[in-house]
Amino acid sequence: MHDSLIAYIKKYSTTPLKEGDDELIKNTFLAKRIRKKQFLLQEGEVCKYTAFIVKGAMRQYSVDEKGTEHIVRLTIENWWAVDRESFTMLTPSVYNIDAWEDTDALLVTRADFLSNLGGMPALNEMTRKMDENHASALQKRVIASISFSAEKRYEDFARQYPEFIQRFPQHIIASYLGITKETLSRIRHQLVKK
Repeated sequence: MHDSLIAYIKKYSTTPLKEGDDELIKNTFLAKRIRKKQFLLQEGEVCKYTAFIVKGAMRQYSVDEKGTEHIVRLTIENWWAVDRESFTMLTPSVYNIDAWEDTDALLVTRADFLSNLGGMPALNEMTRKMDENHASALQKRVIASISFSAEKRYEDFARQYPEFIQRFPQHIIASYLGITKETLSRIRHQLVKK
């Protein structure tokens, strides 16, 4: 499982891993199977782990007072599942993160990451690039949610993340896009007609 993470680090870092870095990564990241519907994080807990997904799919969401789920993030292979604010600030999370499919993940605590891997140049470069990509994607998502029609949001989503369309059901995608599943169904039907 660790080979996927090491390949990911090499892909997102121009700085090569040093001798012994592979072993340090393997000894620091804990392999874990998370069963479908099992939680990585529940609302009110402090996010103890960041998880690199080797196989499977997860979702991050909040639940409002009416019991409606609001999906804020979807993750599949070679993505990271974490509540960044809770993990970094050690504050209780307002989110749940659970497995949508049986998921194989590599977990690391903040303390282990900082003490064992914090001085690893390749990992630091990868983390910086991830932060930049995350900030850019978040900005685009905010603009889309306040400026784009539901149809344009779906078209952008389907173009950018086609694999998500296959992995997650319509109600999950609709929630992520901030629309009803009926609206999503209508949009998909209209797009088929075009």
